[in-house]
Amino acid sequence: MTDHFSRELTARDSIVIVGSTGRMGSMLLREGAAHGLGMTGIDKPLDNLEPLQAARLVIVCVPAAVFEQTLHTICPAMPKTAVLCDITSVKVAPVAQMLHCWSGDIVGTHPLFGPQHGMDEDLPIAMVRTPRCSDSSFDLVWTLCEILGWRPFATDAETHDKAMARIQNMNFITSLAYCAQTADDESLREFITPSFRRRLVAARKLLTEDGAMFAGLFEANPYSQQAVRQFSKLLSLASAGDIDLLLSKARRWWTRESA
Repeated sequence: MTDHFSRELTARDSIVIVGSTGRMGSMLLREGAAHGLGMTGIDKPLDNLEPLQAARLVIVCVPAAVFEQTLHTICPAMPKTAVLCDITSVKVAPVAQMLHCWSGDIVGTHPLFGPQHGMDEDLPIAMVRTPRCSDSSFDLVWTLCEILGWRPFATDAETHDKAMARIQNMNFITSLAYCAQTADDESLREFITPSFRRRLVAARKLLTEDGAMFAGLFEANPYSQQAVRQFSKLLSLASAGDIDLLLSKARRWWTRESA
């Protein structure tokens, strides 16, 4: 079965990357070419949709803010046998939008790594089987991930978005709030410690180059506010002086040998 899918994926122009000049789209094209996959790309202004006409798999790599608009543009040009796939960092809304715009098979994915990575790294990718997805379509995308050296795992849209709200979005929003809380006070510069400097270095790209992207992902995830409320309750424990309770909870989970 895998050999059959491999032949499909290596056929010329069998995979079309929509948003191919973006960071993730460019990475897909580059790695696809390195593995002999039949990938081609299209990008805005999307005035040449001809490559879509023979596509077996169409992967949409555009920001969440323009995702649905892009679907309305490309779906009429796709063959009914094509599998529609996304790589967005949220799943509930994009899956619903794909189901609304496309009558064929749909697979949702989210690579849990960025465009700049080492191929020797663990490269997990979440895969969502939508209400309209045959086994063969799901296996086709799964095989693509394995060919690229990624580690696919199955989940559902709600589980994915709840996890991303707590992992990705809270990492962003707490870094944002922390840096905002320490802003506008020139006197603090004399007191900067190595641990603060390390955190600032880690947060710099998050707040500058990727700030708008993460802000959009925070707003697009239906579980972001719930995660913030949960975090606020933990901060209330800190303000009440229950530091030992928080320290015990964090240590017990995140310093396990298996973590």
